This record gives sequence, C-alpha cells and structure tokens, in this order.
Amino acid sequence: MSNTVTRVLRPVGTALAVIVAIVLVAVIALFAWPLDSDDLHPAARQLSFAQARTEIAATAAEEQKDTRLLPECRSRALVHEDRPAAKAVLMLHGFTACPGQFAELAQLFYDNGYNVYVPLAPAHGFPDRDALPSLRSQELIEYASGALDVTRALGAETGIVGLSGGGVLATRLTADRPDDVQRLLVLSPFYRPAASQAPSIVVKPFTVLFGFRLVPDHVNGANLSFTALAQYLRLAETVDAGVTGGKLASIAVVTSPNDGDIDLARAVALPLDMADARGLDLLQFEIPAETGVGHDTVDPDDIGAAKTELYPRYLRLYQGSAN
Repeated sequence: MSNTVTRVLRPVGTALAVIVAIVLVAVIALFAWPLDSDDLHPAARQLSFAQARTEIAATAAEEQKDTRLLPECRSRALVHEDRPAAKAVLMLHGFTACPGQFAELAQLFYDNGYNVYVPLAPAHGFPDRDALPSLRSQELIEYASGALDVTRALGAETGIVGLSGGGVLATRLTADRPDDVQRLLVLSPFYRPAASQAPSIVVKPFTVLFGFRLVPDHVNGANLSFTALAQYLRLAETVDAGVTGGKLASIAVVTSPNDGDIDLARAVALPLDMADARGLDLLQFEIPAETGVGHDTVDPDDIGAAKTELYPRYLRLYQGSAN
C-alpha cells in the first residue's frame, strides 16, 4: 500500500474507531442508566374518613370545572354510609383509558359491600390524547399513592385492582407500601410490551430515551405517545418484587391469550415473584381464547357478554379464591 493511500486511510480508520467508541459508550450508558429515584416513592398520608370524603369532593369539583373532560371519565367514588366500610378497593384504569372503563365492575364490588374509588389518571379523560406527552412518572405515582391514601380511609381492609398501565401502578404501590395493601388483582398488566411490539432487549433503551425525554416524542399509528408510555414502563421496571413481610393476603393476575399488547410471560412472572417473596400462592386465571377478549379485560364495551362470567370471577380472585 502506498504512503499516500495510508495517509488517507489512517484518519478514516481513526474516525471510525472514535464513532464506534462513542456508540458503544452511548449504548452502555443507556443500559446502565438508573430508572429509580427518591421522587418515585412518595410518602403515605394518614387520612380520616371525613378527610377522604373531602378530598374526593374536591377532586370532583375540580373535574367538573374542566369542560374538556368526557363525562364518563370523571373520577368515581361509590361509598356506603357516612363511615368506613369493612372493605375498600382502589381501581386504577389503563393507559389512555379512564374510570368509565371500571363502571360496571366497580358497581359489582360496591353491591358486595365494598367502598370503591376509581380516580382519573393525570393527562387522561379528554376526547383527544394531546395531553399525554406531558405525563411524568413522578406525577403518575403521586396520583396513585394519593388515591391509595384516600381508599385506605374508606375501609378497614384495602386492596387494589389495576388494568394494564393501572396494573403497573397497583403493583408498584403494593411493593412500596406493603403494610397498606391487603389484596391485589392485576388485569393484563403492562409490565413490558409483547415481543411483537418491542423485543425485551430494547425496553430499557426505549424507557431511558423517551422516559427521560432525551429524544423527541413519537406518536405511533395507534396514536400512542412513546414518551407517555415510557413513564409507565419506568415504573414497571423499578418494582421491587422481593419485598417481604407486610399485610398482603392475596395476589392474583388475569391474562388473555388474545392479548397482543403485553409480554404475557412477564405479566405472570412479576406477580409470582412477589407472591413467592411473601409466602403466598399466586392466583392465575387465563381468559378462554374463544371469548374473543383481548387486552382490555374490563370495559363492558370490549368484553361484551363475557362480563357475565368474568366479573364474578374477578371478584372471587380479588377475595383470594381460585374458583
């Protein structure tokens, strides 16, 4: 090789080596990036029944002022009498959904003696999804933790039912506040997307890049904000499944084989790890494929006639019965 060619190729090779090194460092940084932080663990509040009712009323008043909110998306509270019930349950709706998703299931729990609180998540409940890109993980966990504070004041026994992204929040609360949650039921929990949506190897980089807003938001063909979605994934990836002790008495998970949105194996594995750490049996139920039920396993508009059998089953699973 001539000296002239060598002089030309040497800087090219050096430049390529630098580029490769930069890319390698960037990849390592993405996978090493810490997802958890102190502000994702808000302190619990002790509320009286009267204070909880006042907070519910204040939330309702604020939501009434916002004429953009869809009526079916306002927070719901079904409360017996003027004193705490023996049992109270917090229901957390899914990503892009709203409390109307739980309207009929909430009524079933109420009819069975529960006080029920179904709060609206931040940036949700509007005819469009324009507010979702502003969502932050801290805001989500503060909303969920505050709602648990309210629900605890409504009953002696407290539990959580969460669907999809709401299942992520329910799981986080159960892990972070082991003495405050006695029962957990997660429905189609969105701990990770299905491999067909995103291979597991890209979940961490995706969560860092979009969750910390290192890249501009992207809205896909389903009108989903990647930045908003990454906020839920950040909370899911930082669940401490190994927490021991606490008052959790039962944990159950429901999935559907028709669900192409979530990692079905992870949907069971994470609750199973939590159950094992607490010395509990995980209650599992897979919805029969022939029902046609997919990712949304609650909304009556999505599950149709299957609700007749599924809703009572959900109640029994929540109460700790596998049958």
